[in-house]
Amino acid sequence: MRLLIGFGVAVLGLGTVGTMWLGSGSVDAAERTRAGQGSATPRGAADENRAARRSPVVDVFEASRDAVVNISSKEIITVRNPFGFESIFEDFFDMPFRGPGLDGPQRQLTRTSVGSGFVIHSDGYIVTNSHVVAQTAERKAIFADGREFDAQVIASDPSRDVAILKIDADQPLPTLKLGRSDDLMIGETVIAIGNPLGYQHTVTAGVVSAIDRDLQFARNRTLSGLIQTDASINPGNSGGPLLNVLGELIGVNTAIRGDAQNIGFAIPVDRLREVLPELLDVERLYRIVCGLSVDTLDSPNVTAVQPGSPAEKAGIKVGDVLCQIDGQPIHQGIDFSIALIGSQPNRVIDLELQRGGQPVAARVKLIGRPLPDGAALARAKLGLVLEELSNEVAGDWGLKPGSGLLITGVEPESPAEAARIQRRDVLLGVGRHAVSSLDDLGHLLEDARSGELITVSILRIDRRFKQMMTGELTVR
Repeated sequence: MRLLIGFGVAVLGLGTVGTMWLGSGSVDAAERTRAGQGSATPRGAADENRAARRSPVVDVFEASRDAVVNISSKEIITVRNPFGFESIFEDFFDMPFRGPGLDGPQRQLTRTSVGSGFVIHSDGYIVTNSHVVAQTAERKAIFADGREFDAQVIASDPSRDVAILKIDADQPLPTLKLGRSDDLMIGETVIAIGNPLGYQHTVTAGVVSAIDRDLQFARNRTLSGLIQTDASINPGNSGGPLLNVLGELIGVNTAIRGDAQNIGFAIPVDRLREVLPELLDVERLYRIVCGLSVDTLDSPNVTAVQPGSPAEKAGIKVGDVLCQIDGQPIHQGIDFSIALIGSQPNRVIDLELQRGGQPVAARVKLIGRPLPDGAALARAKLGLVLEELSNEVAGDWGLKPGSGLLITGVEPESPAEAARIQRRDVLLGVGRHAVSSLDDLGHLLEDARSGELITVSILRIDRRFKQMMTGELTVR
């Protein structure tokens, strides 16, 4: 059995592939009409015929395509593991350039890879697969109208194969509506949109072939609870949407059976709902405190209220059901997290809730979270001495400003030294989140406890190669 999840497929010299000629010559419609071989259909009849040919697949594609993006990535770099911690993606990517030792041959491979994604918030938040962006140093999100934007990895969860990207768009973006996957019917029609083999915004249709499929890969890696579909998906489709006939997102395309035809798999949207609040982590990202936790799978019930928080002071209680935020309906719990994106301290949000079947109104004033000292926390908890990556150094190393933090020292007998992290390495991420500043790092380390294992991503740059390494450090 051959399973392919590495849908960030390499495209070498993809461009004009040739011209197809049908027959030995061409005969235009007027000549055919004069020859008695046919006649043009009147415009009114043609419009009626076209309307009759319209199907749910046409409607869904036309309504959804502007929210689907092609993700073009450059500089796939070697994944090597000096920490003894195996990356799930080593099972999924074709990496013939791996070799023994740091000085092995073919250490660096520069190429273009393609994947797919879709917009979940009009401010430029995009969902894709974690493996689509796992080994990339530079990414662009390309829309159906040809617009291109640089894309930053905000957070990634390899265990669920989900990642969040952020682009700075020049206007609000169209989004896909999140559906549900707990009521899927075997045999119902589904539609996939993506960029197979670099052919942008390709649509395919099929049915739900099965649900709750588990795929086990080498080294006991497993993705569970997947949707199986016969809608054609190919390398490049990864991270794109699987939609129902209502245009609702029901899954994220992620894998194919490489030894079969038209057996593909998608991550159910309910799994995306589970992880989105943590990946978005709005309160950490925007340094605000609301103090409200909401169920993201079923109805938007309040599951926890932080003591002393603005939510508690506003009188919200566990078991309340959210109905509206600032006049906008809340249909599902994730709507609440998405609605808080971009919030600043002192923002006042008006909530409409139900408690015991009765309407309840609450006004919540968000408060700010103090900025932690990222440099001090990194030194105290991990033994890392860090500074922000200057534009000059980033340019010299072929990196974009804000791509990580420069490691300028490693304390003796520290967790960082035990992991063989070195001076001049670049810290790219902590846990599921990318790190672009000391403030970012402070946010991620402020709640870390002694003895806790923290996953870090490190970029090592040598004159001959670049390596991205992933491992776990024990907080001291």
